[in-house]
Amino acid sequence: MQLFSSRADRRRGIAAAVGVALLAVGLYVLVNRYAGFITDAEALRTWLDQFGFFAPVVFIGIQALQVIVAPIPGQVLAFVAGFLFGSFWGTVYSLTGVLIGSAVAFSLSKRYGRSFVEGVLHEDVVARFDDFVDTVGVPGLFAFVIIPGLPDDAICFLSGLTKWSLPTFMTVIAVGRLPAYVITVYAGGELASGRFLSAVALVAVVVVASAVGYYKQNAVRDLVERFEPRLPF
Repeated sequence: MQLFSSRADRRRGIAAAVGVALLAVGLYVLVNRYAGFITDAEALRTWLDQFGFFAPVVFIGIQALQVIVAPIPGQVLAFVAGFLFGSFWGTVYSLTGVLIGSAVAFSLSKRYGRSFVEGVLHEDVVARFDDFVDTVGVPGLFAFVIIPGLPDDAICFLSGLTKWSLPTFMTVIAVGRLPAYVITVYAGGELASGRFLSAVALVAVVVVASAVGYYKQNAVRDLVERFEPRLPF
């Protein structure tokens, strides 16, 4: 991976990392003290509903924020999107927010480099997935991103340290994250329509897949690294 080209760039990267870390801490404190409803699906739906016409814009902003700094599960927000906006528009708004947040994370890393990423991500995540992101190709990244429960937000930051272009990265993220978000948003729509059992079944599928992906993330990483070089594209 390419590091900083000068000491000045390195100092700017460190300063940016410190700034983002302080912002993340500040946002976390504010969310927990004054806006705890953000992590509660029903309360978040009620809060968003008060914005009326501007509710989609507010939701997209929150969804983008959860990728960058906020400790908000993206799937929870996707479920709320389905409950509030319906299956189609909920998917559109959720994916739009995720893509915006992913683009910001990627671009910040691309601009400020390794010191910035190491200041934002936990050192354990960097140690386990740094080399993976640097060596795996686009098909391998897609295979990794499509599985729920893996640290795909962290991958957005680490991907900014590679030679990948933003359009290539965004295409992989858009296609890879779509299936899980479609299922989760649809589950929210089913609940809003009163089909409780259907909603629970869909959520259970995503939860199980996320749990397997989370606890087997190292195995998934190794599998992707093993098979990606054999792919014909």
